[in-house]
Amino acid sequence: MSETSREPKTVLTNARVFDGRRLSEPRTVVIDGPVIGTAIGTDPAGARTIDAGGAALLPGLIDAHVHLHGRESLEQLAGYGVTTALDMGTWPPELLASLRGLPGLADVRSAGIPAIGPGGPHVNIPGRPDDAIVRDPDRAKEYVAARLAEGSDYIKIVLEAPGAGGPDEATARALVSAAHAEGRQVVAHAASAGAYLMALDAGADVITHVPAGPPLDAVQVARAAADGRVVVPTLAMVEGAMTALGMAGMFAGPLRSVALLHRAGVPILAGTDANSTPGVPFHPPHGESMHHELRLLVAAGLSPAEALRAATALPARHFGLTDRGAIAPGLRADLVLVDGDPVTDIRATRDIVRVWCGGVEHGPART
Repeated sequence: MSETSREPKTVLTNARVFDGRRLSEPRTVVIDGPVIGTAIGTDPAGARTIDAGGAALLPGLIDAHVHLHGRESLEQLAGYGVTTALDMGTWPPELLASLRGLPGLADVRSAGIPAIGPGGPHVNIPGRPDDAIVRDPDRAKEYVAARLAEGSDYIKIVLEAPGAGGPDEATARALVSAAHAEGRQVVAHAASAGAYLMALDAGADVITHVPAGPPLDAVQVARAAADGRVVVPTLAMVEGAMTALGMAGMFAGPLRSVALLHRAGVPILAGTDANSTPGVPFHPPHGESMHHELRLLVAAGLSPAEALRAATALPARHFGLTDRGAIAPGLRADLVLVDGDPVTDIRATRDIVRVWCGGVEHGPART
């Protein structure tokens, strides 16, 4: 954005700023174009002043697991305060490219086309590209090179229980090795206990989902902690899918898994698996489902402040987004102003007053 096209500075007064642990006393935050400015001295000349009236100011929320389907996905995310979308599977590459860098909408990072095996449910997703299938370890380098050439920011592998049609362990290891050789991290889909163990064995950096059944055992939890793994449990998706499949009474298992991982020190990131993909058992709505995810994380044992960090500072840290996730001068002006005190009651995140994506104000969703 050139100097001549910059939006005027916005001075937000009387905002209680979330610092990662608590809300501050009311203070002033300056939005200076796409970044957070320095609130020193008098109000900048020509600035627009907004009195927050003591509302809580949060860093823009980061959904660590979405699937994008067009501009409307980004509109919905931004309307609910999600200013960064970590996409885990969007194609073709031309569609993904068209969704990057749109002013006033959620900013995008993506895996592009995820790696799948020759069987399993993901093979039947309509429109799936043929080169998503990685049949053997020898294909791993070629697959990773293709994704990086298309602009993928990280690599996604869809693992299934052994023998269920996903990449076998040798192929998973080869994909992780090829991605790491290129300096890219690997996110592994693991919705079953067997897939989760394979993700640990293969060396995936981030494991998304938790098994839809009994909680993880102590060995798996200890390994995840000792090996420095990060988990995106997507409880909103797990809950919805289990309900659709008649397993609602077993949802205590996934909640317990998250509690055990969190207690062991495994970083937990907020991600929803928001999607509208045909053939998938549940479709968490973009944006709105993030607020349900936060409530489920609290139900699993995280404090409200920890749940907020799971949707701000932690995904920024673990996905290398050093310019966001907190409210400080020089960082992206990704901000969400909400009524109430979400550090006391996480449900307050839903009461959105204003949203800024990279300094551009986006109207909150009205429901």
